[in-house]
Amino acid sequence: MPTAPFAALFDMDGVLIDNADFHLNAWLQFAQNHGLSLTRDQYMDHINGHISADSLAYVLQRPVTPAEVIILTEEKEAIYRELYRPHLRPTPGLITFLDTLKRAGVPMAVGTSAPESNVGFTLDGTQLRPYFDAIVDASMIHKGKPDPEIYLTAAQRVGVEPSRCVVFEDAFAGIEAGLRAGMSVIALATTHTRSELADKGASLIIDDFSQLTLEQVQTLIG
Repeated sequence: MPTAPFAALFDMDGVLIDNADFHLNAWLQFAQNHGLSLTRDQYMDHINGHISADSLAYVLQRPVTPAEVIILTEEKEAIYRELYRPHLRPTPGLITFLDTLKRAGVPMAVGTSAPESNVGFTLDGTQLRPYFDAIVDASMIHKGKPDPEIYLTAAQRVGVEPSRCVVFEDAFAGIEAGLRAGMSVIALATTHTRSELADKGASLIIDDFSQLTLEQVQTLIG
């Protein structure tokens, strides 16, 4: 089996699944339940792509203890899972693309700001888990996106140099994390429009994985 000269690192929400609107609505409902206000623009600027501890501190406008993070994160994620469960499915073209990468011997990893409960909900609910050689979630890192730690950790776990990694992201913070890790980034226009993504540094912007080939990804690595 030929071995492709790169690794593919995937964000989860908005990449493996197209669920941005469901997370937005869950955060809006969570804030309302706590007597707080939150707008879509605030969500996009301060929550999307960030780890729960940072997001909760922003929404609640106060420091959040580690114990509170656990309880409040699960409260919000339970709302999200209830909203999204009937719609859970892989992003269009993803399975075909993952099969192509697998046949080519490309190491694959997930690097997500989501908690472990959502990782299980998503990867097991869509039967995607077997594709990935490593999974890095919010519990395994100290600094959330846009810090590059999550993608550097994923690269280390699959044994590939950062410069030989391609990151698939939908969020501004995640794109920045991939670039700061010294990796190429392909952006999905699931959460943001193509025009919003245009100046964020991604090498390529796609609507979904049906628009992507192995050869296009290999070209980014050189």
